[in-house]
Amino acid sequence: MSTALNDLAERFKKTCKNLGESEELVMEKLTKRLHVSRDTNNDFDEQLTFGQKFADRIAKFVGSWPFILLFMGLLVAWLILNSLILVRFGKAFDLYPYILLNLILSMIAALQAPLIMMSQNRQAAKDRLGAEHDYEVNLKAELEIMALHQKIDALREQQWAELVAMQAEQIRLLTKLTA
Repeated sequence: MSTALNDLAERFKKTCKNLGESEELVMEKLTKRLHVSRDTNNDFDEQLTFGQKFADRIAKFVGSWPFILLFMGLLVAWLILNSLILVRFGKAFDLYPYILLNLILSMIAALQAPLIMMSQNRQAAKDRLGAEHDYEVNLKAELEIMALHQKIDALREQQWAELVAMQAEQIRLLTKLTA
């Protein structure tokens, strides 16, 4: 383990009094030189139950143009079929205010809304997980950059010290030559 990383981790722990789970994970991975990045989408999707996956598929289909076009087609077909039966036989299965159609639409809406809300809640949770992961990766990258800056500064100081020592030696030799 690099002492620069350990020093940096200790400094970070001192400046941040209450480290959260994310920060602790980053500190551990930083000092052990492990990767923080992972596929959060895959991790999240593996935890979903069959019902949640099914609700997500329904919400995805219901929020698409094919569903809208199919649904509009079914409504137009209902109206045309009902009107043709009314004209031909004088009695339709759903008379003009289309009460049965309204009931069916209300039931669909009553089932559809909670499914969409559940899917949106899961998507929000997935987004939060992704944001937390992004924070961890960014924090580790920031700490790694700080460690690199410390190493570069140490190398620069060492080079300056060597240059000053060489210059002092050159001055000593020049004064010896002139004397």
